[in-house]
Amino acid sequence: MDRLDAVDPAEERRKELGAFLRKRRERLVRADFDLPPAGRGRTLGLRREEVAFLSGVSVTWYSWLEQGRDINPSRQVLDAVAVNLRLSAPEHDYILGLCGLAPAPRATPSAPEPVPAHVQHLLEALDPTPAFALTSTWHIGAWNRGYEALFPGITSVPARDRNLLRLTFTDPYVRGMLPDWEVTSRSFLADYRAGAGSHTDRSAHVELVTRLREESEDFARAWDDHEVRRFASRARTFLHPVAGRLEFEQHQLVPSDAPSLRIIAYLPAPGTDTRERMAELVASTRT
Repeated sequence: MDRLDAVDPAEERRKELGAFLRKRRERLVRADFDLPPAGRGRTLGLRREEVAFLSGVSVTWYSWLEQGRDINPSRQVLDAVAVNLRLSAPEHDYILGLCGLAPAPRATPSAPEPVPAHVQHLLEALDPTPAFALTSTWHIGAWNRGYEALFPGITSVPARDRNLLRLTFTDPYVRGMLPDWEVTSRSFLADYRAGAGSHTDRSAHVELVTRLREESEDFARAWDDHEVRRFASRARTFLHPVAGRLEFEQHQLVPSDAPSLRIIAYLPAPGTDTRERMAELVASTRT
């Protein structure tokens, strides 16, 4: 039998995938992941168990992947590995192709997913209670005057950057308004991660996580903790530069005719003057 005829293309692709992942893993800077130097002061290269932990897979399974074993990694797992190995978009597409998966579309929409008009009407009916609509990838697709009064910068933020996670982790104004920023930011991230596995737009999810890793060390550390929690109504406090301390209850609604959206409303806490303060704040922004 000719030696060329004996070559198994699938096996060759698995070997190439394993070698490629190993090379990328060995070139990572440990300090970028808040990891101490490895043996003998080695500052480059993550261990297999460290990448496995970050990617949410077992060490054995990830070792098999690098060894070129005959396993069938899902797109979701490859996405996680790509994010944690800090692969570029072409490198990400390359490992997908080696596994017989089509490259993810990279086009980033210039604006958030469109929000139905009746959802906007609902938000406006809640004024002066701050309320906004989140898309599946946590882009803020619509809001009312109450939310704009609470966060005036929402109108000037470019559509691509109008994402609740990005604003929470990178916007100084938002961070300055949250006395419990550490708790709130991690709560948001755990809630987002709880739904990340079912995102239909995986490319948007990967692009968001990859970008935030580069822009925020706080995000990278929190993301690597793998916390997962579903949304729960809770008290929220804001320190507004004009209205002062505002106390709310945070609630969530999912429209039955627009299930990919979530409406977040901040209801003034009973026994506080937040409702009056919000009414004054909204009135002042109108004039």
